[in-house]
Amino acid sequence: MQISARADYGLRALAELAARQDRSHTVTELAAAQGMPARFLQNILLQLRRRGLLQSQRGVDGGYRLARPAAEITVAEVLRALEGPLAGVRGALPEHVEYAGTAEPIADVWLAV
Repeated sequence: MQISARADYGLRALAELAARQDRSHTVTELAAAQGMPARFLQNILLQLRRRGLLQSQRGVDGGYRLARPAAEITVAEVLRALEGPLAGVRGALPEHVEYAGTAEPIADVWLAV
């Protein structure tokens, strides 16, 4: 599996927010803490907000914070939010693959992956 810079930065930003849940944090703060380019991180955070993983607030005390407790956010959920489906079977989503006969249980394997 190849992890993109987008996914890596997104996970690192969420880890930073999980460690500092005292208040909202700006893109600049998060980027500086993890040594990432702020402009690239801004787009990633917007995408995570649209997918319901982050909340944002404008103003003097504005910035980003986790939308729910860190323990409830999975790595797979973050990767799907930033990269799309994690697995495909011959170009189809695993939930759309069907097999007949003795191969039928293989569809469940693809879903688990």
